[in-house]
Amino acid sequence: MSTIFELQLFACVARHANLSAAARSLEVSPAAASFALKRLEDRLQTRLFARTTRNMRLTEEGARYLACVESALELLEEGENTLLQQLDEISGVIQIAAPCDLSRHLLLPCLDELKAQYPKVNIHLLISDRPRDLLREPVDLALRFGAPKESELIALPIWEESYRVACASPAYVERHGAISRPEELLDKNCITFQLSGTHYDSWMFYRGEETVEIRARGDHRCDDSEIVKRWALDGHGVIFKSWIDVAADVKAGRLCRLLPEWRGAHVPLYLMVPNRTQVTKTVKVLHALLTERCKLIVEP
Repeated sequence: MSTIFELQLFACVARHANLSAAARSLEVSPAAASFALKRLEDRLQTRLFARTTRNMRLTEEGARYLACVESALELLEEGENTLLQQLDEISGVIQIAAPCDLSRHLLLPCLDELKAQYPKVNIHLLISDRPRDLLREPVDLALRFGAPKESELIALPIWEESYRVACASPAYVERHGAISRPEELLDKNCITFQLSGTHYDSWMFYRGEETVEIRARGDHRCDDSEIVKRWALDGHGVIFKSWIDVAADVKAGRLCRLLPEWRGAHVPLYLMVPNRTQVTKTVKVLHALLTERCKLIVEP
């Protein structure tokens, strides 16, 4: 049985009508090419080329054989391309868990783009502010703020410089006035988030070496992060959320950033995967889409 290299060499010599030129094209030495061509002719017990000092001309037998070889090489290339396309294709079910806010303004556009590029992907989206257990629940990946507590998880960074900011609607600021220090929030109506019995009312602010912590107080509290922001948009009070969550609203003028010289707690955003083997091409593509969209959201 002839090797693929011998067939490729034979077709290449026929195309160039020169052994040295064919050897250069295939990146082998002329001696190796000559040996492989002789081995092919010996196996076929047929002279494929009539040789002169300057070129090589196909014999009648060689011309008939070339037609078969070219068809075989075309079929091999077609089969290889088909296999590579199948390996490169993204398909199947992907189950994603994400917080309410991030799902709506960050994740959904990325999933739409993923689906448009790879229509064979089936998306199962689990929206909840309660973190899913990736090691015990049927979840492929999760969008999360903060470094993972589970050492087994793989954290793919989306925006590691994410931080919280205090915001309120223009109407609320007009009614209750602007502020210059975090302590002044104690006189404002703060909208807080509560989840699984934990009340997230400790708001930390940083400016250079200065650190201020306040205990937020107000008459609105919810375990749904989207409603927390909606209340702020409706003018009910001040919220303390990730800049990713509110950047689009601030840029559109729907919210005002309070204390622009201060930054809240550092809350990096990650795409979490249970283990390294589950960092599939689908996950890599989605991670790239999220990273690029996040840059568009957070950058001026």
